[in-house]
Order: sequence, then C-alpha cells, then structure tokens
Amino acid sequence: MRERLEKLVIAGGGTAGWIAAAALARFAPPGSRIELVESEAIGTVGVGEATIPQIHLFNGALGIDEAEFLRETKGSFKLGIEFDGWLREGESYMHAFGNIGRGVGLLPFQHYWLRAKKLGIAKPLQRYSLNELAARTMRMQRGRPAPNLPEMPYAYHFDAGLYAAFLRRFAEARGVVRHEGRIASVERDGESGAISALALEDDRRIEGDFFIDCTGFRALLIGEALGSPFEDWKHHLPCDRAVAVPCANGGEFTPYTRSIARKAGWQWRIPLQHRIGNGMVYSSDHLSDDEAAETLLANLDGTPQGDPRPIRFRTGMRREQWSHNCLAIGLAAGFMEPLESTSIHLIQSAISRFLSVMPNGAPDPAIVDWFNAQAAFEWTRIRDFLVLHYVANERRGEPFWDAVRAQKLPETLAAKIDQWKATGFIHREHEELFTEVGWFQVFAGQGVEARSYNPVADALPEKDLRALLGETEAALVEQVRPMDHHIDFLARMIRAGQGTPS
Repeated sequence: MRERLEKLVIAGGGTAGWIAAAALARFAPPGSRIELVESEAIGTVGVGEATIPQIHLFNGALGIDEAEFLRETKGSFKLGIEFDGWLREGESYMHAFGNIGRGVGLLPFQHYWLRAKKLGIAKPLQRYSLNELAARTMRMQRGRPAPNLPEMPYAYHFDAGLYAAFLRRFAEARGVVRHEGRIASVERDGESGAISALALEDDRRIEGDFFIDCTGFRALLIGEALGSPFEDWKHHLPCDRAVAVPCANGGEFTPYTRSIARKAGWQWRIPLQHRIGNGMVYSSDHLSDDEAAETLLANLDGTPQGDPRPIRFRTGMRREQWSHNCLAIGLAAGFMEPLESTSIHLIQSAISRFLSVMPNGAPDPAIVDWFNAQAAFEWTRIRDFLVLHYVANERRGEPFWDAVRAQKLPETLAAKIDQWKATGFIHREHEELFTEVGWFQVFAGQGVEARSYNPVADALPEKDLRALLGETEAALVEQVRPMDHHIDFLARMIRAGQGTPS
C-alpha cells in the first residue's frame, strides 16, 4: 500500500454508496481519486425514507441547499414519530424531537412531571412538547420565532432513491468516477491480507488503496472476503422480514412518521410530496408472507403503486465494521430495523467517523480498534432503545408480543430501565444517540412507571410547580398558534427555491 491513500474505491451504490461518495468528494484530501462500482442490474432495499435531525449536520457540511434538496427528493418535514398501539390497541404516543418542558435548577423536567403526576396535576407529555403540539396540528416553522424562543428541531421524509440520485449528481460534479459493472471477486494482498482490487465480471480490475463496502446484505468485502463475523440480534429483535409498497397520497399529510403496531410486527407510514411510503416489518415465526402483505394492503391511505415488495433481513451488526483497508457502511455493516429512523443516520455517522480518523496510508490498528469500539457502542445503544419499545408492551394474548415482552434483556438496557423505575433517573452515556428526553418519552409512552423521583424536586413549592406546568403549556400553545400549515409551508419554500444550508 502506498504511503498515502490516493485512490478510494466504493463497492456498491444506492443510498450508502452515494452518501460515501458525496462525503469523500467533499472532504477527502486534494488529489484523492474516488471511484464507485455499481450495477444497475442489482436492486437496492430502499426502505429508508425517514430520518432524524442529525441529517442536518451531514447535509449542512456538504453545503446542500435545503429547498433544492426537498424539491429534488420529493421530501417533507418530520417532527417526530407516532407509535400507535405499541402499549395497547387504540392508544398512541409520540417520540417528538426537541425538549419536553423545562427543568428547574439541577433537575431535568421529568422529575417535576413525575412529582406533578403523583399530585394529580400533570397533563400528558404532549402538552409540554413544542414539536408534538406542532405535529398534531399539522404545523411547521424553521428558525427562531423570537430571540428568546428555541428553534423547533426537525428531520425529513424523502424518497431514498431520489436522495441517492441527488448525491450522485453532487459527487460526480466533484470528480467521482462511476463504473457500471458487477463485482465477480475481491482480490487480496497475499502478505498483508488487505484488499488490492475488485475484479468485475467483464474482466476489468478496479484497484485501490482503501475500499468502502456498500454491497448491502451481501457484504462482499467485509463479510465474504475479510470474514468479519456477524452478531445476530434476533433473540432481542425477532422481526426478520418486511414488505413494502408505496401508495397514492391520501389521508393527512402529517409532519411525522407513523409506526402502527400490528399482529406480529408493525407498519410504517411516511408521507412524501408525490406518494406515501408504507411497509410492514414482521416476524416470519409468527406471520406468513401472504398475511403480512394482506395486512399492509388492507391498511393503506391510497391506491397501491405496484405489488408489495418482500425484503428479508437479519438484525445485527458486523463486529468489525472496519477491517484491514476496508470500511463497511449501510447494510454491509449491519441492519437496524427502521423503527426509529436510524438507517441513514448510521451510514452518515460511519463515514463522518471515518473522515475524522482517515489514515495517511496503511490503517493503524489502534485507530481501527477505536473506530470499531465506537461503532459497536452506537449500534448496541440504538438496539437497546428499539428493544425498549417491544418489551414494554401490554398487548397480552398475542404470541409475538407476549414473546418479545418475556425476553431476557441486554444488561445495558436492564440497567437503564431499573434506574428509571427507581427514581426517574435517565443517564445518557458518552455519545449515545438518543437523549434523555427521547428515553423519557418512550418510558412514559410505553407505560414504564417510575416508583419515585428525585426528592430535590420537592424543594419547589407546589404553587410554583403548578405555575411551571401552566406557563410552559400556555407558552407552547402561543408559539404554535401562528405557525403555517405543514403542506403550505413546504409548498411555499419549494416554490420560492430559497433555502439555507441544512
């Protein structure tokens, strides 16, 4: 290997491949050559159409204009995720972005809310959430409505295929070279074990100094060639299949994603400008493929645009997502069901982390070990958050939901639940993706009761506690009142064609 990474080769296109290409085109050192190999004959999974607010960091770093991005990807705004029926049939809650209420002194809001709940004066959490109040009334805004008020955080829904195409244009305009072709084999250096080239079916060889594996579930480089083991999480997240189909627009144009609990899994609903994305994630041990497709088709807002497309997957991760001179991102690195819209984030997080420690030549084992430890931490903590949704259900008498409720928890999740139950304490460890506020909403929404709260909250006189809750609620109502309707806000922004970098 050369002393400097002169040529970086991306194996595979789709969302993961073109995210990597766009990031490398923007940030790789001057003189770097970036080439991407993909075949139009190989389809992509393409279920990732909803995101979380961290996408602003990536799009903003690339300098992407927000209005252009929304126009080109048929995107819409997202303020949170509604979970319908996850606790019990007919009940719902929202994991909304942004803050919930406001703390006093040393304590966050949850302790005052728990105290107020015990006193019988607490209202549902949505009354103290700007994002949920806006989402439920179909409202949207950007920026600060007043200097003393916070911005309303948001993410996007968009067409993943159009996003990949948008990033392809971005990357190719900055010198990325695309090769059409199928990879027949992966060549390795006999001495170091590093990957030296990709051999294509038409006998072309694409040599490189570093390789990004974006070959999806096949994981041709990181798995087949380099043998990084796969850590299977089916015992925690037993859903192993999905069926997806878009439909014509119908129903409400919600600025939030919907996740609807079904007999043996859940259904997603993602509204875009030109259609609604729908899918059913389920356990094949508890539901047949035909039943899943029938359930999905029976619960669409509009006419289906095609036949339901089946997808098989294993939830879990590669234990080494970086091995030798190869980094796996996207489905090659692992699969996290899209319950909390983390798929695209994990792609962007991985390439950003790689760029923060990009080697000059042969990767140093100390850097590779650090990267893999950070990736494992991020993936396992997201896994824990997803598992919480499943285990804290009261859908009794349904075999799938009974089974997930009875599972043995990961130790890290069990500790988090125990801490919450004891005194309402929530600790965000290191750079864990989901914040204390996110955990708070899911604990409360899934009916996980805290036995007590921090007694420091008792120092606030009851009249002041009532004032805190009332003033917070009233201020949020007034903040939401002048906001535009989501669909009007989106249409005006795209029509004007002027957006700030995300």
